[in-house]
Amino acid sequence: MRKIVRRHLGKVVAGAGIAVAGTAVMVGITLPGSVSADESGGTGQQNAQQAAGQGQAEGQGAVRPGTVEEAPAEGDKGTGLDPLTDDEMKRVEQIALNRTLLNSSENAEGKRGPERLNVELAEPSEDELDDASAPRRADVRFYDYKNDTVVTKTVNLDTGKVETTDTQRGVQPPFSPAESAEAAKLLIADPVGAGLKADYKDATGKELTSPDQLVVAGMVFRADAGTKPETLAKCGEQRCVRLFTKVKNGPWIDTRNLIIDLSTRKVAKLG
Repeated sequence: MRKIVRRHLGKVVAGAGIAVAGTAVMVGITLPGSVSADESGGTGQQNAQQAAGQGQAEGQGAVRPGTVEEAPAEGDKGTGLDPLTDDEMKRVEQIALNRTLLNSSENAEGKRGPERLNVELAEPSEDELDDASAPRRADVRFYDYKNDTVVTKTVNLDTGKVETTDTQRGVQPPFSPAESAEAAKLLIADPVGAGLKADYKDATGKELTSPDQLVVAGMVFRADAGTKPETLAKCGEQRCVRLFTKVKNGPWIDTRNLIIDLSTRKVAKLG
């Protein structure tokens, strides 16, 4: 049975209902299918920890000119419609990230270079469906926070060349673990996140200071005509996230009414 915890007169106690106390309320949440969080220390959690630690390390030094690494050797290769191997994913990502894109874009932390979203096997064209010798291709997707665009590059795995580049606005793919971690970092640092920190302290007796103390997953938030406050009016055009947060090995904390605009790096509470 899912553990449900609530705040009651300043104390954390077991209960079957939800107490409205503070800005954030601890509840049992069933995540939508597109959102996942691994409470046992799996990939999503590790990526969030790595993103937070990486941001701290990079912040200690001056910004250096962007450099493009040479694409690694081909390594392990799949065939046909086999899933991409780790070696293939590393190779096509470095091929797709050319110097122009690296130096003209920004990631979720506001640093040089686009935010990597995902790498996946590209669908074959219609005339290649029955061709056993058709080349394998991979789609590499980035989000450029400098101008709120999704950049998709299709790389031919046989030739090592970028065949097509597609740039779209107003498109909001699912968030990467690194983006969700950065959103949590902004929420923790903002006064709007006071309720989250209070509930975390009630649950653990400790102060919440870093995303790596939580299991987090993000869902795209889009504004509509009635969205308040007005600072969230461009969500959908800009990259806004609604977080699902969980104490590691503990209860969920409901932060669904707290929206983080990663494009502007601002946090707001839905009115």
